[in-house]
Amino acid sequence: MSDMVTVQTSPFEDQRPGTSGLRRKTAVFEGKRNYLQNYIQSLLSSIDLRDRQGCTMVVGSDGRYFSRAATEVIVQMAAANGIGRLVIGHNSLLSTPAVSCIIRKIKAIGGIILTASHNSGGPGGDFGIKFNVANGGPSSDTVMERISQVSRTLEEYAICPDLRIDLSRLGRQEFDLENKFKPFRVEIVDSVEVYLQLLRSIFDFSAIKSLLTGPDQLKIHIDAMNGVMGPYVRRILCDELGAPANSAVNCVPLEDFGGRPPEPNLTYATSLVEAMKGGDFGFGAAFDADGDRYMILGENGFFVNPSDSVAIMAANLSTIPYFKQHGVRGFARSMATSCALDRVAKAMKLALYETPAGWRYFGNLMDSGRCSLCGEESFGTGSDHIREKDGLWSVLMWLSIMAARKQSVEQLVREHWAKFGRNYFCRFDYEGLDPRAAFYLMRDLETVILDKAFTSQKFAVGDRIYSVERAENFEYIDPVDGTVARNQGLKITFTDASRLMFRMSGSDGGMGATIRIYAESFERDIELNVHNRNLHSTKSQLLKLKRFFCLKTKLIAAT
Repeated sequence: MSDMVTVQTSPFEDQRPGTSGLRRKTAVFEGKRNYLQNYIQSLLSSIDLRDRQGCTMVVGSDGRYFSRAATEVIVQMAAANGIGRLVIGHNSLLSTPAVSCIIRKIKAIGGIILTASHNSGGPGGDFGIKFNVANGGPSSDTVMERISQVSRTLEEYAICPDLRIDLSRLGRQEFDLENKFKPFRVEIVDSVEVYLQLLRSIFDFSAIKSLLTGPDQLKIHIDAMNGVMGPYVRRILCDELGAPANSAVNCVPLEDFGGRPPEPNLTYATSLVEAMKGGDFGFGAAFDADGDRYMILGENGFFVNPSDSVAIMAANLSTIPYFKQHGVRGFARSMATSCALDRVAKAMKLALYETPAGWRYFGNLMDSGRCSLCGEESFGTGSDHIREKDGLWSVLMWLSIMAARKQSVEQLVREHWAKFGRNYFCRFDYEGLDPRAAFYLMRDLETVILDKAFTSQKFAVGDRIYSVERAENFEYIDPVDGTVARNQGLKITFTDASRLMFRMSGSDGGMGATIRIYAESFERDIELNVHNRNLHSTKSQLLKLKRFFCLKTKLIAAT
């Protein structure tokens, strides 16, 4: 019999979750008395008591430092707060896509994911807590505000401190609780199996296996970056689809991810980039810590921009059994993602929705049948098979398209540019800024661009003239429920379809503010034989435009 205890506590002022849940330095969660417990209580109390009593929740983590200890606290507090059943990944490991998949499969009320995505792990790194709701997707603004409101007035939390579970033992564990008629149940499940079953129903596994095996096999190099994806890569790509075992590297989940940020981009996935540059592999991919982001490289290190990636997937959906069966309803992208997807949507005569940053905005579109595929420039792509971005699904999409089209990564990308034109795209991040200074910087910039005189401005950069067509503070009206999201980023559109965008990031982990600047330029006619010259000159133009604009608006001193 486990007793429930009520512990007195004091509220914290900084527990409003951001775009990707609550992220802080690990030392804050681990060392600040009751910080973790307060937030978990706020999260659980945000669920209506009638819905919470006896319900099922899913719990998983990306394996980072402090995940196991936090999982044990969550179990103890869930039991004390009336949750009837917890489904937890083996050794607490579950990728974010797998959590979304399981929530939907078993009709859970929601799920808690312990992750700080691509942020560093270890005692000196970052820790985070995400709450996904009943559709499997991230919390809405309304849910996050409820959690925040509870956290600001919290005076006590409930916990069963003597309750102990074995995260390494698969199967059901039951506990008799004080004043509770039914036992509290914990199920430790295989981290991969349910998600693998879903993938089998989406793709033609035999076609992918044929691509990865045999005398003409496509040699692949997959870097799990010592995050949660190691077991998924080994089980699905190697065991199930036949890729040689040495195709997958860094597949052992480590609490500090091997001492590097688990961020799948050209800066941090350097071992993958170097391996691909050697020319021995035709396809390469890396994943972030919790498996929802990815990077694709072709032979000789050919990089696929994530904005291009979602557009290429969209243009080739007819090769995927899932979309043949369910049809394609529409596409969506975040405001800061390039307009490459828009051009595919127009060609396919399908709706295109432009949303703020944050995967939660895609959920309503998918639940209402408006959207089948969506993506963000920050290396995230997904479809309506779940309600999260999905790194391994994205890799299988690429392998399926390559198997069907019998083309390399680079051939697919270049053919897409030749057909639809190319959206050159760059992002510039300014991190660790003083939050107050960043706020005033964005406010002053908004004043500049919303002035009536600004729409007649011209910026001469090199041999190009950029004429402002419109400028706005991006506002999103959800077409499903009419909710309005304001102040989602500053967007300047030029007459040649080039764009400049400025946005404060919502997931800084308590390390100061981040301002992101995005620059985009469209080229209709791509001469493939002078690609390198075009790439260099256009990227150079984008960089000059960003610098010139910042100088003109007195932003350069602040950034």
